[in-house]
Amino acid sequence: MSKPFASQADLEEKKATITELAVGVYAYTTEGDPNTGIVVGPAGVMVIDARATPVLARELMAVIRGITDKPVTHVLLTHYHAVRVLGASAYGAHTIIASRKTRDLIGERGAQDFKSEVERFPRLFRAVETVPGLTWPTVTFEDEMTVWFGEREIRIWHPGAGHTAGDTVAWLPREKVLFSGDLVEEGATPYCGDAHLREWPATLDKIATLGPRKLVPGRGEAMLTAKASLRAIDATRGFIHDMTAEVRKGVKAKRSLKQVFEATHARLKPAYGGWVIFEHCLPFNVSRAYDEARGISHPRIWTAKRDKEMWSDLQE
Repeated sequence: MSKPFASQADLEEKKATITELAVGVYAYTTEGDPNTGIVVGPAGVMVIDARATPVLARELMAVIRGITDKPVTHVLLTHYHAVRVLGASAYGAHTIIASRKTRDLIGERGAQDFKSEVERFPRLFRAVETVPGLTWPTVTFEDEMTVWFGEREIRIWHPGAGHTAGDTVAWLPREKVLFSGDLVEEGATPYCGDAHLREWPATLDKIATLGPRKLVPGRGEAMLTAKASLRAIDATRGFIHDMTAEVRKGVKAKRSLKQVFEATHARLKPAYGGWVIFEHCLPFNVSRAYDEARGISHPRIWTAKRDKEMWSDLQE
């Protein structure tokens, strides 16, 4: 018998926590569900990752209203995945920022990703019928840009590929606070189904050079010290290394995807099996790593049909 598909059986609501990282800078974390950042400026608010639906975005707006009455003027998308972007319409922001590569990925595979993610993890898409369509940025950039909120500098940077081809971080240099998106996780399994695994470790090395004193990962609790921030970066890098090493070994031995998945699961579960969404992510992760090890550099598009076919092939 196969395991329940992805996270369809994950129905338990998570407790949200708002943590002040610096004056006017907050992390909104949800026990391993996707995190969001909030930065308050003199005239408006930036939301970092928009949540999955307008209903969930309005839930966050109620939290923001407990902090400030200023409007949300900017939304930053750290990457294109539906769970991060489809709530954007609810904020009424005049500026939605993403890397150019993220915009390209929305055009290439955003519709397929939407359908795929909703079926994988329906709890995260509460009131999905309120989503008006794909979220498109109004401002894009190549490598980096800076947004000034009064005297506060928000450096928006595409340090390289990793979790996706277009990953973006938000860095507050004065406060030394980093919002990493899903490039870094804490106690949660990195999702690698759309990843560039050979490049991801080098991208992590780049963001580590910033020396963050506080870090908000894509999932998991906020890191509140420089030591904890580095530990989260190192743990994410360690998972990528261990997973890809096992997969590449299997590909070199000419083993099937199912054989490689089973060996990788056995290899990783003792160290990482307690991380959030380990069982959900690993089939997608191994499938992508197997492709990359066989020379498929550009991640294949996941569809709801491909998801379930892969899951059935590997889990039964």
